Parts: sequence; C-alpha cells; structure tokens
Amino acid sequence: MASKVLAKVVRGGVVESVHRGHLVVINGDKTVASAGNPNTVTFFRSAAKPLQAIPFITSGAADAFGFSDEEIALACASHSGESRHVRIAQLMLERVGLSEIHLRCGAHLPFYDKEAERMQREGEFPTQLHNNCSGKHAAMLATAKYIGSEIAEYEISENPIQKEILKVISRFTQIPESKIGTATDGCAAPNFALPLASMAKSFMNLISPPDDLDQRTKEACGRIVSAMRAFPELIGGSERLDTIMMQAAEGQIISKVGAEGVWLCGVLPNETYPDGLAIALKIEDGDDRRARPVVAAALLEHLGILPEDALPELSPMPVKNRRGDVVGKVVSVIDLAA
Repeated sequence: MASKVLAKVVRGGVVESVHRGHLVVINGDKTVASAGNPNTVTFFRSAAKPLQAIPFITSGAADAFGFSDEEIALACASHSGESRHVRIAQLMLERVGLSEIHLRCGAHLPFYDKEAERMQREGEFPTQLHNNCSGKHAAMLATAKYIGSEIAEYEISENPIQKEILKVISRFTQIPESKIGTATDGCAAPNFALPLASMAKSFMNLISPPDDLDQRTKEACGRIVSAMRAFPELIGGSERLDTIMMQAAEGQIISKVGAEGVWLCGVLPNETYPDGLAIALKIEDGDDRRARPVVAAALLEHLGILPEDALPELSPMPVKNRRGDVVGKVVSVIDLAA
C-alpha cells in the first residue's frame, strides 16, 4: 500500500507542497485507524528512548545510584539543550562518578534557538551535554558502570547494555531480534528498523503492560510513563512538539518524536479508551517541522484527546515570510481508514 498525503502547504489558495506518510492507531491488538501502509519499515530513531531506558531501571542501576524521576524523564528525552536539561544530564553523570568526557554522543548546539543564539553571541561552544540524547547516554553509562560492562564502548552493539536494549525492543514490538534491522543513530548508539505497526505495539505494551510481562519490567514501564507525564518540559523543551503535546493533553499522553518525521504517542487508559491507544506516524520525506506537528495535532483532535482549539498554532500552522507576515498555512488532510 502506498503512502498517503497527510499534509498540504497552501499559499494564496494554491497547494504549494504536499507531505506524504503512513500512520496507525491501535487499541491492544486492534487497529483503530490507519493511513498509508502501517507495515512500512523505518527506523525507530529517538522515539525508542522510553524503551531504551527500561534496562536502566530493571538492572537496578537507577535505584542503586539514587536517580530521581526527573533524571528518568531525561533518559527518555530528546531535549532542547536548555540550562535545566544540561544541568540534569551533568548531575546524572556525577552520581556515578563520571563526567561529560565519558559521553560518546557528540556535541551540537542546543535545539532551543534562543539558547543557541546566546551561546554563539557569547562565544560559548556546545558540549556533549547539549546533545539532545545526553540523558539517554548518561543512563546507558550509569547502567554500564553498575553491571560492570565496558564504559569506554557502552554505545557499541556488542556491549551487554545494547544487547539488553535489543531484547527489550524485541519483547515490546513482538518482533524477533533476528528480524530487527539495526544501524547507527545520530548519537552513535544503535537504532532499530521495524514496521510502523510494531512500533505502535511497543508503546501499547509500555502504557498497558501485558500480563505475561515480569513484575520488574512492569514496574519499570510505570516509572517511565509516570516520569514522562510528570516532567513534559524535560522530554522536549521550549517550543518542542513532545512538550507542547503533553502539556496540552494534561497528562493524558506520552509523546516521543524521532528524527526523520517519526512520532510515537501513547494515550493513557480513559473512559473513551479503557485500554488506552498507541499511535505511530512516519512522514515519508522526513519532515520534522511542518507536516509532523500538524498531523500529530490533528490526530489527537480527531481521537478526542485534544479539543479543537487546544493547539491553535498547529491547527493549521501558519506559514510566514521574512517579515513575519502570515502568507500561507500547513494543513492536515488525513483520511483515516477504520
């Protein structure tokens, strides 16, 4: 099945561009709605972070070193590199007697434009703590130190931590390890190629752990979901989609973006959806800034998770010229097949 047009860019009443993609909404094992091909294989990217954090808890590392819920949230985050994010990532490393030099994720300017501009203006260079994945990497390092594996190569696929993470991905997506494609992510850690529907299944299992899951893993799921809901400002940051979505939904969802137009969402059980929902979205051209936020907002409105006026900046998203005039809009055109 081919991809579907999910969003259009309109200027002066003329469709200037379109963004195609795939999405699926599930409730347990039932597909509630879809568009395009839910079996499209793509990379999980940073949307996998809540699952990658599970061994951090189940190994005993998080409790042994006294990590807080804020630090657990940052382990799941694609943060903006704001001062609070950097400070927490540094504290995570200090808890285990390590520092920024032990990270293997690389450095980049903060995603938050105001902070990046301030740093450039004042001649500050970004460190690896500013990397949006520094919380995940700090958690991996903590786990490595706790279980006694090699901390100098904690990010390579042969490290026991990465092997344990692959087991978690397999268990939660219900795809055998041998069938999961792997490659190197932007932060140098392994990442996973899977059908979009399997990614949705993993978030369904995260928010509503199945009965056959062991108690320790169930408790880890609960702590991760609770931390993400309690600290949405850490999962993304100022002007970032995950934070905007989770704050607007007032604790009803966990939201996690991934690079190249990926978005995963878990809707917590409620009166309308007693078992909860899981959503997986892939924008085919990898667009992160136009199509993904508009389609994600439209999906949550369509499902009744958000009222129509909850995110006016995304419904539709204005297109502005260099002077700041609104000259067009990005609109969702999702046509869901039940």
